[in-house]
Amino acid sequence: MKLKNLKIKGLKLIKSKIYRDRRGFLREVYKSKLLNEPFLFDVMSYSKKNVLRGMHIQTQKLQAKIITVTHGKILDVVVDLRKNSKTFGKHHKVILSDKNCKSFFIPKGFAHGFLSLEKDTIVLYGCSNYRDKNSEVSIKWNDKDLGVNWGIKNPILSKKDKNAPSFKIAKDKI
Repeated sequence: MKLKNLKIKGLKLIKSKIYRDRRGFLREVYKSKLLNEPFLFDVMSYSKKNVLRGMHIQTQKLQAKIITVTHGKILDVVVDLRKNSKTFGKHHKVILSDKNCKSFFIPKGFAHGFLSLEKDTIVLYGCSNYRDKNSEVSIKWNDKDLGVNWGIKNPILSKKDKNAPSFKIAKDKI
């Protein structure tokens, strides 16, 4: 496994080794000695093409995450919401797929979302804290202040994401 630091402090791209043979493959996803971050549980999601999930953060029980695509391809996006960060409000995007064997480490304090770029996309999230529904905050996916170019105008959204507040409103809850 190789770790690459990204432009926003704390974000890391993990390039996994993949071992192939006539039976298929084996891929390493996470090693604790690389990140020194305990992960308590895993979550898996299935998305059709053009489904956009996010932007979400928990305000009380912050979560670090490792995002891995086991099938398909996504545009993964994070926004730095660490109040004392020099990059507060800035975003970073990365393409993750089952073919490029990359995972995305997101430290605590970032809103996260992704757009499914292929049909039948499966995403595995490693999370450092349990879900706390009462402290979840969403931010409008296409908020002009964030300036994220998702490459799509009409994604498939949940009701929660359709009704998410602007960055200016949401940041006061964080």
